[in-house]
Amino acid sequence: MQAPRRATVRGPTFIRTLARLTAADLPQPTRSLSDQLSHWIDWTHAVALSTVLDRPAAALDDEGIDSAAEADECARVRAALTGAIVGDAAFAAPPRAPASSTTDADDGLDYAFFRQRYLFLQQTMEAGVGRLRERLRQKLSAQSADLARLAAVDAVMERALSRRERSLLSVAPVLLAERFEFLRQSARDGSDDARVPGEAPAAAGDAWPDVFRKDMQDVLLAELDVRLQPAQGLLAALATNPHG
Repeated sequence: MQAPRRATVRGPTFIRTLARLTAADLPQPTRSLSDQLSHWIDWTHAVALSTVLDRPAAALDDEGIDSAAEADECARVRAALTGAIVGDAAFAAPPRAPASSTTDADDGLDYAFFRQRYLFLQQTMEAGVGRLRERLRQKLSAQSADLARLAAVDAVMERALSRRERSLLSVAPVLLAERFEFLRQSARDGSDDARVPGEAPAAAGDAWPDVFRKDMQDVLLAELDVRLQPAQGLLAALATNPHG
């Protein structure tokens, strides 16, 4: 019998990649973004946000900013973080002798190692993107009053949503643990049809660790794209400055 196809998951590549690799049923959002934010922002941050929005715009002496240089800096940060992910020890397969059976292929493999590397790379991304956002906010604050207000709003939103962001992104290594066990068990069972329903077969036998490494790397790179979106928004606002 043919397995039923899973419902199409909409959203960023990060969400779609996790849905593709796991059997998790990721529900579609039922609330608007504004409604979600009203539940995520506590009253102290709401007051801070209101204060920023209501603050009278102060006249600023526009300081010419080379927006192309800031775009280069954003590209440099993306490249550095991408390199940190791709070059991480988690994706360097250790040399091993040819396996005599499928159970030999996962000798010494422990998901705890991959989880540790994932969490480390999340911290690396958070720090790198945070520094980039702060740099862009400083550049915006030296421009028009409207752009300075935007920078202030972004700072408040970063503080308000950082805890929620960490909580949501912490789900990724949990789901990858399920993927790890799924691939390992399929290899031990000698299955040539190790797959998530509706997806192409995964490699069985001693190739499954490499399949998992590629899956984990794909998730991390997709997460990096999500983390960089606020900085890209600030860069786009900076590019509208006529002096840039």
